[in-house]
Amino acid sequence: MRVSRFFISTLKEAPADAEIVSHKLMLRAGLIRRLAGGIYSWMPLGLRVVRKVEAIVRAEMNRAGAVELFLPAVQPAELWQESTRWEKYGPELLRLKDRHQRDFVIGPTHEEVITDIARRELRSYRQLPVHFYQIQTKFRDEIRPRFGVMRGREFTMKDGYSFHAGYADLEREYRNMYDTYTRIFSRLGLRFRAVAADTGSIGGTGSHEFHVLADSGEDAIAYSPESGYAANVELAEALAPETPRPAPGAPMRKVPTPGKTRCEDVAELLSVPLAQTVKAIAVMHDGQFVLLLVRGDHSLNEIKTQKVPGLDPFRFATDSEVEQHLGCKPGYIGPVAVAPGIRVIADRCVAAMGGFVCGANEAGYHLTGVNFGRDLPEPALVADLRNVVAGDSSPDGKGKLEIARGIEVGHIFQLRTKYAEALKATYLDESGKQQPFEMGCYGIGITRIVGAAIEQNHDERGIAWPEPMAPFQVALVPIGYHRSAAVRDTADRLHDELEAAGFEVLMDDRDERPGVMFADMELVGIPHRVVVGERGLKDGKIEYQGRRDASATPVDLGEAAAFLRSRLWRGS
Repeated sequence: MRVSRFFISTLKEAPADAEIVSHKLMLRAGLIRRLAGGIYSWMPLGLRVVRKVEAIVRAEMNRAGAVELFLPAVQPAELWQESTRWEKYGPELLRLKDRHQRDFVIGPTHEEVITDIARRELRSYRQLPVHFYQIQTKFRDEIRPRFGVMRGREFTMKDGYSFHAGYADLEREYRNMYDTYTRIFSRLGLRFRAVAADTGSIGGTGSHEFHVLADSGEDAIAYSPESGYAANVELAEALAPETPRPAPGAPMRKVPTPGKTRCEDVAELLSVPLAQTVKAIAVMHDGQFVLLLVRGDHSLNEIKTQKVPGLDPFRFATDSEVEQHLGCKPGYIGPVAVAPGIRVIADRCVAAMGGFVCGANEAGYHLTGVNFGRDLPEPALVADLRNVVAGDSSPDGKGKLEIARGIEVGHIFQLRTKYAEALKATYLDESGKQQPFEMGCYGIGITRIVGAAIEQNHDERGIAWPEPMAPFQVALVPIGYHRSAAVRDTADRLHDELEAAGFEVLMDDRDERPGVMFADMELVGIPHRVVVGERGLKDGKIEYQGRRDASATPVDLGEAAAFLRSRLWRGS
């Protein structure tokens, strides 16, 4: 492909509203152009990358036994009302009416539609299992779309749905998809990690997320380098301390802490470790006031807390509610001498603490030397309430946890019978009895992968694509193409020879300065660059440089094609 017959539109500077590296570089490299908030046009160069991702995803899904179809983006409201997600999904669900005033949605996902197909088409256990998938545009009306394609409103997704006659077969397909996703992200050339995850609004039981590792990732991942354990921090279990609670020592004392409402400030004032403080978090559940106790250097995990018996659902108490139940403003509250009706739930770490510092339920004061059993009753319940931190013991008993940042690009779920029961989707089992389908759901963010790959693979010059995703494999840069017949003839011959061999070549035949051409090819991230110039041709040489190489390598012109074949990725 010659640039004169293609379309490249690069920018020297990214627009001011571009926030993260991938957003800036995708705009500068001309991969995307903004149409509206969270909605982007994919330009020719960017679309080539998307198609590379789609091709690998499609090949591996087909290899795994899934069957491709294509479902409507516009879905009738009745299906969402049947599943009860019409009310539950929230404002991200874009609702609209047709000319007859009938309600529809623009699909953010397709569980309802595919379940409707299953209940109409799949009647017997003999037709199972079956796994349908599609690659299609989705729309979620994000309240604040940001980060370019990473959190846009319109995006391309691969979503698959499997139907089974029993849970054991669902588990088999779940493992099949786990392995399939591992192959997909490996073939894309990405550094990634699969982590146990929460099912969120999709529902179901088992769930794994696939994260591209990048410092800019929104998600924190806890993993053990000494084992295969990995989980989203939202889900990773924080084990109870192995050491027993120390015996009470010094008596409890009330000490002045004027203006110190944060554990960090209290610890500094009293010259105690932050880990010796306890913060009390007031929440409400079904009209009941509850105190959650978390160590001062830890943070509350709201997802775990939501699953604590008797706290689903909960919300944080208002200042007036705190004052009503404790007689004190937030910042100085604690679990000592509270009213009998107030439930106290302690994190596992707090339950193992002795002689800790907490609020005195009096403005400007805290308590030191506090001990359960002596100064206050044992907690009503001890539970895992906190986020894990680096250095915690791995839940599988193998090593210590480390924390990495990741960008979620794939998610697999065991939906079980949630949608089948809601939409009355059943099949006849071997005994002729109606049974709800066991279901699995498997998603990959196609366009999100493009942004995540850039977050993981870039430098000060621009994008540095993993070769399987690159829009072209070779950037052929002839210096003086329009002025030198020798350069033009050599470049044309090399271009045609490589294309005939099956390689994707972008030859920059513009009448531009070398610096402009070099900068553009580095910005768009093509993995291999070949420079043809008069000076080198006099010595029978061309120059080769990989996108990540520090310097160029002279190559004999007669060996150029063979040299490039040895360097170029041929796929799998």
